Formats: sequence, structure tokens, C-alpha cells
Amino acid sequence: MIIGLTGGIACGKSTVARLLVARGAALVDADRIARDVVEPGSPALVAIAQTFGGEMIQADGRLDRPRLGALVFSDDAARARLNALMAPAIAAESVRRLAEAVASGAPLVVYDAALIVEWGQADRYRPLVVVWAPPEVQRARLMARDGLDAAAADARIASQLAVTEKVRVADHVIDNGGSPDATAAQVEALWQTLPI
Repeated sequence: MIIGLTGGIACGKSTVARLLVARGAALVDADRIARDVVEPGSPALVAIAQTFGGEMIQADGRLDRPRLGALVFSDDAARARLNALMAPAIAAESVRRLAEAVASGAPLVVYDAALIVEWGQADRYRPLVVVWAPPEVQRARLMARDGLDAAAADARIASQLAVTEKVRVADHVIDNGGSPDATAAQVEALWQTLPI
């Protein structure tokens, strides 16, 4: 069984994913794939340099993530160009890794991807679990995690589809705005409902 796991930035998808893995699920993480497909020399990294300039590549040949992030989170057109470059590479590698995870015999495969809904893939990964947190919690987490000021954190939150829109298409919602114990209890309840 493959389920989708999504939510807004800094809502805690990774926390929920870890809790599911601890129960025996296999995880395919689109964020990890997005990092892997831009390794030095990769076609996606070459395309990023051609599209956004060689200054997006560090001296060691790796992507300058902070520089690219500063650009795409302040420019909708640049973010759309980046998504168009990255989506095919991420999709192809996701399909490959999902097939491997299914073949592993895990009782559940979790596809953790922030943009499942935005990419029109919600019906492909059912049941769809959306991790939610209040905007003020998202902002505080982003500021602490990434060293952003409030304006930059708000810009990153605003760059994604509102979590409330994702909740509308969810089969299950995990409220990760409270305590870790409360989140863990919700994940356990979800696990019990899945036909594994």
C-alpha cells in the first residue's frame, strides 16, 4: 500500500514520516530526491546553471541552495521555472524508488512530498495524509530552523498552496501544532485505520 504524505512548509511532515517509519513503513522522500537529482554533474544541476546562472553553483560543484532559495522564494516566475526543471527528474526518480520500496515487502510505503496537491497528484496517492500546523507555528519553526526573519519566513509560507487547501483534499489530517505526544497519538490512530 502506498500513501501520500504532504503539508505546508515547517508543518512537520518529516516528524510524521519518522513516526510511520518507526512502525514499519518504508519512506520515499521527495525532498531527499530533490537533493539527489542535483548532485554535481547531474543534468538537473546543469539545467539550473543554464537557466539561473553559473553563480548558483558553488566552487565545489554543488548547488548553492541558499542563493537559489533567495531567488525563487522572492520571484514567482523563477520558482515556476525551477519547478518545471525539477519536476521531471523528481518524478522519474520517485517512481523508481517507490517501486523499490514496494518490492521491499514493507507493509506500507509513504511518499512524502510537499507538492503532491500542487502537482495534481492527490488522487494518485490515496489515502492522502496532510500534516497541518497553524501559520504562526510554521513561521516560528522556519525562523528557528533556517535562520530566517519573519518576512522571509512568511514569503516561503506564502509561496506554497495554503495548507487549508491541502486539508480540503485530505483523507486524514494530522495536527502537528501541539505537543510531540499529541502528534504521536494521532499517527498511532492513523496507523490503526490503515488496511495494512
